[in-house]
Amino acid sequence: MSIPNIPFSILDLAPIVTGSTPASSFRNTLDLAQHAEKWSYNRFWLAEHHNMPGIASSATSVVIGYVAAGTEKIRVGSGGIMLPNHAPLVIAEQFGTLESMYPGRIDLGLGRAPGSDQVAARALRRGLGSNGEDFPEQLNELRHYFNPSAESRGVLPRAVPGEGLDVPIWLLGSSGFSAQLAGHHGLPFAFASHFAPDFLLPALKLYRDNFKPSDVLDKPYAMVGLNVIVADTDEAAAFLATSQEQAFLNLIRGRMGQLNPPVDSMDGLWNEQEKLMVQKQLSFTIAGTKATVKEKLSSIIEQTEADELIVVSQIYDHAARLRSFELLAEIVNENRSV
Repeated sequence: MSIPNIPFSILDLAPIVTGSTPASSFRNTLDLAQHAEKWSYNRFWLAEHHNMPGIASSATSVVIGYVAAGTEKIRVGSGGIMLPNHAPLVIAEQFGTLESMYPGRIDLGLGRAPGSDQVAARALRRGLGSNGEDFPEQLNELRHYFNPSAESRGVLPRAVPGEGLDVPIWLLGSSGFSAQLAGHHGLPFAFASHFAPDFLLPALKLYRDNFKPSDVLDKPYAMVGLNVIVADTDEAAAFLATSQEQAFLNLIRGRMGQLNPPVDSMDGLWNEQEKLMVQKQLSFTIAGTKATVKEKLSSIIEQTEADELIVVSQIYDHAARLRSFELLAEIVNENRSV
């Protein structure tokens, strides 16, 4: 069985594992990006999260610059920047700066969720109590800074750097809102099925049904997120996956912490209801050998008709995480050589 020849990318949460530090996390992130470039992954994205002790990428633009400086050709970007947390002008200037430093390699993926709890959201947002309802207006303002119209010159400030630069904008989402908005503007769309799989297929349909060709895309382009853990045996992959399961269990319980080491069994750590909740959130997770993963990847791509996959691998041990992405790259590259 072969899988369709589509690009594979990486979404890195810059995990801070138990007993480690953000400094160590950043070194591991750069090391993973350098390997990803060697293994021919298409892009390497980082996500904005706040008030989370286990995720180091809160200053997302800064980390993107660090990764881009340490690599040569892989695309680097945000998956995503939570736009309601920021003034659009600041994001235009930040990503204009990144694009000026690393031309042709920077992606700007945008989301409208807070990327945090309500306490952090209130501390971050321009308007206290904002819930992202003005996201379409913020998106239009941001796009203006990169490509201002003659009518708006003098009304809004100029983004320097930023103005006139081609920074690809993606909309990210876990519901139909961003799917419809991405379709309306003719932008690429990425769905966060790695943690919110329930609405994936309806959202993809909304995106494709509402798509209007633009100067960015002449047809829809959808990227699907999923969790993938590859190891030499199915049992070893299941063992590694328990770190991710513990992380989601802690989220359900409202206990933010660092990424825990894997355990032999989750029994005793969760009750039956929690187990079902975690498994539901992680239903777009593939853990197993190359053969197991290849078969399930083929099924997911066929089901979603994805144009690209972006993979998350929350693995405690950095060497095991590298090995997982190496094995996944072997699956993809073997398919390309057929």
